[in-house]
Amino acid sequence: MSETARPYTPTALPSVAARLLAFLAILVGGLCGGLIGWSVTDLQCGGGDAKVVIGATTSTTAPVTTTTTTPQKNADSGCTTWNAGGGFVGALVGAGGTAIVSVLVLRAMAEWRRDLDVDEAPDSGRGSKS
Repeated sequence: MSETARPYTPTALPSVAARLLAFLAILVGGLCGGLIGWSVTDLQCGGGDAKVVIGATTSTTAPVTTTTTTPQKNADSGCTTWNAGGGFVGALVGAGGTAIVSVLVLRAMAEWRRDLDVDEAPDSGRGSKS
């Protein structure tokens, strides 16, 4: 039994480099979305009890600089879970949006390549009126 090579069939797949770049873009988009989600949730959750007062006056003659902070012992309780959830949702949204754009770009590249690989001569009578 002799082995023969398969005939060449054109494919619509983009190059490996283009697919690798699209994958890396999706990872970066997910990372950025996760960081944004974590940051937004971190700003919204906890930490609102700490107050710092500088330059407060206790009398009318001499200003006294004092610093007052409230203990942060339990101010962050429960926020870690919300922060992680916000980061996860942000990562999903960022990666999903980047994936949609990447797929559209890869499809457009395949369509452009298909249009460029035409081996037929252009039809000279296409634009003329009969």
